[in-house]
Amino acid sequence: MSGSRISNLLSQVDQHFGKCAVLAAAGVGAGVMSVPQTAEAAIVHNAAANLTIASTTNGLYLDVVTGAINEPGNTAGFPGWDINPYSSFGLSYFGTSNPGGGTYVLRTGGGATANLPLGTLIGPGSSYGASAASTTGAEPHVLNSADNLVGFRFFNEAAQCVQYGWFRVSLSGTLSSQPRTLVEYAYEDVCGAGIQAGVPEPGSLALLALGAAGLIRRRK
Repeated sequence: MSGSRISNLLSQVDQHFGKCAVLAAAGVGAGVMSVPQTAEAAIVHNAAANLTIASTTNGLYLDVVTGAINEPGNTAGFPGWDINPYSSFGLSYFGTSNPGGGTYVLRTGGGATANLPLGTLIGPGSSYGASAASTTGAEPHVLNSADNLVGFRFFNEAAQCVQYGWFRVSLSGTLSSQPRTLVEYAYEDVCGAGIQAGVPEPGSLALLALGAAGLIRRRK
């Protein structure tokens, strides 16, 4: 590898690490979170939610702040729910009325709820709606896989503001068949601040950057 290429790679890693350090610093001071969720800097992360998305017209209603879910047969949700994946014929995402204008991040070009690439920024600049899961075109959902990241926004009644998050869905052979699971979810606890899809804590990318920098320097 040429010296100029190594220098360019080091420069990119250093810039990436610098951005991650800023994110990590901004996350200090998270509020107290309920078990089993954990707080990493300002991100609240439930790494082992493992909630079944029933193949019914009510599916799964979830309050991401309290961890409350709907009881079997509850087709109308409950006060304070934030996300609702459902359907017995496919997979759709039902949105809340607050905030208005949609709950879930749409794929590039709109029209369906996206399966976001890892690290995609979810925030005020994202495009939101409530729709079926994308299966074609940009950002399709993947069958027989847990590699399905959905971005969302919600109104936190306790904080009285809009916040942003992501959740991971595991699918079997079809969009509607079981097992169909909401594996994990996370949200940014700072009002109005964005979050990166699939990244559970601000320091994760910084650690990756440090590791990459170390490998490059050892090769040099």
